[in-house]
Amino acid sequence: MAPGPAEKLVSQGWKKQGIYDEARLGEIIEMYREIGLEVHLEPFNPENENGCTTCMQQKPDEYKTLYTRKKPDK
Repeated sequence: MAPGPAEKLVSQGWKKQGIYDEARLGEIIEMYREIGLEVHLEPFNPENENGCTTCMQQKPDEYKTLYTRKKPDK
């Protein structure tokens, strides 16, 4: 079986930071970029999550999974 999107991202050096809704997402992205990290967003997929996601499943399009990694050295 081929690795899923999360596994591919981790193998490329990305670290999952969390799942955020649109209300806070822009602010959180800006914070990570200000400290020098690259930011990558994936659509929220409750099947890829541990724990309770019942609330998020009501409006999954409002949530994104946020990953960060150090910028490559130039």
